[in-house]
Amino acid sequence: MKEAEDPRARRNPALTRLFASFLRLGLTAFGGPAMIAYIRKMAVDEKKWLEGGSFQAGVALCQTIPGATAIQMAAYVGLRARGVAGAAVSYIGFGFPAFLLMLALSFAYGRTHTLPAVISVFSGLQAVIVAVVANATVSFGKTSLRNWKNVLVALVAAGLFGLMVNPVFIVLLAALLGMLLDGRQPSPGGASHSGRIKNTILPLLSIVFFSVAGFVLLFFFQKGLFDLAALMSKIDLIAFGGGFASVPLMFHEIVEVRSWMTGPTFLNGIVLGQFTPGPIVITATFVGYMVAGFLGATIATIAIFLPSFLMVIGIAPWFDRLRSSPWFARAINGVLCSFVGLLLAVTIRFGLQVHRDWPHAVLAIAAFAALIRRVDILWVVVVGTIISAFLF
Repeated sequence: MKEAEDPRARRNPALTRLFASFLRLGLTAFGGPAMIAYIRKMAVDEKKWLEGGSFQAGVALCQTIPGATAIQMAAYVGLRARGVAGAAVSYIGFGFPAFLLMLALSFAYGRTHTLPAVISVFSGLQAVIVAVVANATVSFGKTSLRNWKNVLVALVAAGLFGLMVNPVFIVLLAALLGMLLDGRQPSPGGASHSGRIKNTILPLLSIVFFSVAGFVLLFFFQKGLFDLAALMSKIDLIAFGGGFASVPLMFHEIVEVRSWMTGPTFLNGIVLGQFTPGPIVITATFVGYMVAGFLGATIATIAIFLPSFLMVIGIAPWFDRLRSSPWFARAINGVLCSFVGLLLAVTIRFGLQVHRDWPHAVLAIAAFAALIRRVDILWVVVVGTIISAFLF
């Protein structure tokens, strides 16, 4: 007869168990934020690592701060269960499968992308990615644009992004407009119902110290890799609204500002990202590989995820107090509206990178219709691949 599990072991799981559990989830983490439901099922319903109220507080936190929401929730669960060490192993475990697969796909792409058959497939899939980003724009718009003032902020952001204004300025302006234009008084968030999080200050400072030391070493010995790491970290720091918010920022900085790769090549990286589990920001692995090989892929991946991780463990103990501020809530709402505008602008930019003929247009429209009808994105990409192989 199986013995009942010690409740204390449930609340204090081994680090190896946390890592293995999130590694298993990460292997099938298709669907981005949709994975949050599966994380809840595992952490709250099955393993009882934390209570439902605590989990919901984590969702609110991860939706408020920049970065990919699902992988941040993995870190939050680990933080509640075993402190900063638990957050680290959960975060790494959840993202590791996506990194390995994207690295393998990037390696294969680097050696096959000039073959005629591969060119044809990616030509069609670029049209599919336009549909994916357009669907993200619609989805973000439905949840973020509640009145004409929100629409105004989104249009201002779209216009500024179209003029290639620095995205950091756009985000700050949107936060200011959000505070000035939004007159609602949001209700304060509830308590987390989980007790206090263990002290994170010393571990946080230790991670920050070693991170800064790593950046300093790159600056003096590998300036190119330092530029890559600094750019990825900056993108993650201002990517409010989840992983998809990083797409327009990454495209702007890598293609338009620095010309590290062409627009179609960047679109191909996003295509590869749809074949991997995990967040869309794993495109950073592809960018890093194309710019500086395996080492570049590793550094770009660490840099795109590091700020999000630090924010989860740094803000979580104080988040209930922070989100009760009406000014904070208005600023975040303004930022989220701006990313609807950024996504709209990047949909247009991506569309200009694709061959403009009727087969590509039909494929993009069909993919968009399927996504609007909630067909899983992985199936849309798989079917798009098959059609592209025969059509183009």
